[in-house]
Amino acid sequence: MVAKLREKARRYAELTTQLSDPEIAGDHVRYSGLLREQGLLESANRLAARMGELIDRRFQAQEMIADDTGPDPEMLELVREELASLEELEGDLDREIKTVLVSDPQWDRNKIIVEIRAGAGGDEATLFTGDLFRMYQRFSEECGFRLELMSDKTSEVGGFKEIVFGVRGDKAFRWFRFESGGHRVQRVPTTESQGRIHTSAATVAVLPEAEDVDLQIKPEDLRIDTMRASGAGGQHVNKTESAVRIVHLPTDTMVVCMDEKSQHKNRAQAMRILRSRLFEAERRRLHDERAEARRSQVGTGDRSDRVRTYNFPQNRCSDHRIGRNFSLEQVMAGRLEPLVTELHEKDIENRIETL
Repeated sequence: MVAKLREKARRYAELTTQLSDPEIAGDHVRYSGLLREQGLLESANRLAARMGELIDRRFQAQEMIADDTGPDPEMLELVREELASLEELEGDLDREIKTVLVSDPQWDRNKIIVEIRAGAGGDEATLFTGDLFRMYQRFSEECGFRLELMSDKTSEVGGFKEIVFGVRGDKAFRWFRFESGGHRVQRVPTTESQGRIHTSAATVAVLPEAEDVDLQIKPEDLRIDTMRASGAGGQHVNKTESAVRIVHLPTDTMVVCMDEKSQHKNRAQAMRILRSRLFEAERRRLHDERAEARRSQVGTGDRSDRVRTYNFPQNRCSDHRIGRNFSLEQVMAGRLEPLVTELHEKDIENRIETL
């Protein structure tokens, strides 16, 4: 664990050095990517510094206690108290370090896309989908987030067969990530004349919104060849290796440029084309990942496939991942913070156990 923390601190120091390099500062894309990476490591670097400070203080206290010619009894007692206090601080710090090490940087994403789809239950399921959307609207307001409707498919009874919206705000994904999965509702529909309780379902997918791809091409990933340009002929074509072929080795993407008489211009043009091709490939990859994440999150939409049940007759909202019940009235009003906080703490505990 300590080794992992120190590794992150070393990387933070490397990034600090790189960000002070004028050449890197002049490359906006690369600079932005490194700055973002450094931001993700800031907590680990801070904790590594605190850990080093506590270790030094504990070592000094232990040396004073072990020194026969050391402090008088009164001072010795103070040192022992200091040592006990340091051990307590180290215990608290140990928990913080573990939390940072198991946390996913994706949780700090400020932009997310939420998709809600009606599952089993017909019209009642579409009404429940609308209720969930309004719950998330209120939750976004509670958090100070901005919600933007992106698309929807309404039902004949005024609900939603599907609704997609974006949320922007500080660490929005951290607050919404546990909403993914199957949501089940138990209540008496307004159309039910016999007063029978019906069970319906909806699925929710929460996806971090992909930022612009920070495309960084490492020089060692390129093979650049020069050659004589083929074409109509002439002294320049025959005698100068002006054509350029660039191969991106990790993806085996190849670009050849020979239109310009200058090798320098052909190289610049080839790099522009290569960047465009790699950017598009990465954009497609992110799209495919998002589609796979959606498939893995939403489940089947069946009534039995659920992470949470909303029981209206009993005013109870049950989250099955932590086995806890909450006030349905409070949850539907968008006051999800207590529920989400418990889910987050449970998730951290589970991750720490696997360290």
